[in-house]
Amino acid sequence: MTTQTRLFLTAGKIEADRVFSMLERAFEEDGLPISTCEVDEDREIFEVSVYTFEPDEIEPRIRDVLGSDAFGLELKREEVPDIDWVAHSLEGLTPVRAGRFFVHGSHDRDKRRVNDLGIEIDAGQAFGTGHHGTTSGCLDMIGEVIRREHPRNALDLGTGSAVLAIGIAKLAPIPVLATDIDPVAVAVAQENVVKNGVAARVRTETATGFHHPAMRFAAPFDLIVANILARPLMQLAPEMRRHLAWGGSLILSGILETQRDKVLAAYRVQGLFHQKTLRREGWVTLHLKANAARKAA
Repeated sequence: MTTQTRLFLTAGKIEADRVFSMLERAFEEDGLPISTCEVDEDREIFEVSVYTFEPDEIEPRIRDVLGSDAFGLELKREEVPDIDWVAHSLEGLTPVRAGRFFVHGSHDRDKRRVNDLGIEIDAGQAFGTGHHGTTSGCLDMIGEVIRREHPRNALDLGTGSAVLAIGIAKLAPIPVLATDIDPVAVAVAQENVVKNGVAARVRTETATGFHHPAMRFAAPFDLIVANILARPLMQLAPEMRRHLAWGGSLILSGILETQRDKVLAAYRVQGLFHQKTLRREGWVTLHLKANAARKAA
């Protein structure tokens, strides 16, 4: 069996973006998977990777594209194990309870109880099976906010597997817009929405931030949920405020405890005030409200 190889460089954001663009153009016709991901958020360090079954042929071409010294960056390689990642990730993956929600894979369907709001999500290509502290924290916070505020519509920004959008739709009979920047994630999200029987309430779209006609059509939102990362959450604060209804609620996660105060400060400037913090496994989930009294941090 042929083994796939990952050829990769590590660089700061500006250099990584430049390298990614150059490699994307150079290998467009080859159809090679090329990716970039942040490996150190505090230092803004990224890895740019090219995946190939012919590393001895592709590595010299990468050097030709970038120059012999590759901007002074070290070009590394590693073999990618041939693993069925879906099957592997399901091994030992136990169901998760968060409030009334019971998040489970298809292999644990029989473990649902009578009053559970079951969300069936198999581990796969999109983030969000309920096992991460940010996801379970969001589900708990969603249950509290919907029970208290009865929102009329909702947005799940950065939906991943659509676990949060499905949770909202199962808890309340309201329209939910679920968006993600990754078209693969959106395809997975749509499959999960259909499988969980909420396709009539949840609309999935590929969108970067708030730049999509569906946003303009559906806004303002009584509830916005965003489980992404601290930096993009801070950057999106003004747009979040513009798309949130008067008196609406915002649930944010993907935030480390050490980043909490910075995120709250970015939203306080926009008139969005802290209501509650849930802490899970070193991560926090924040509830903020527009046009509401401030609560102690």
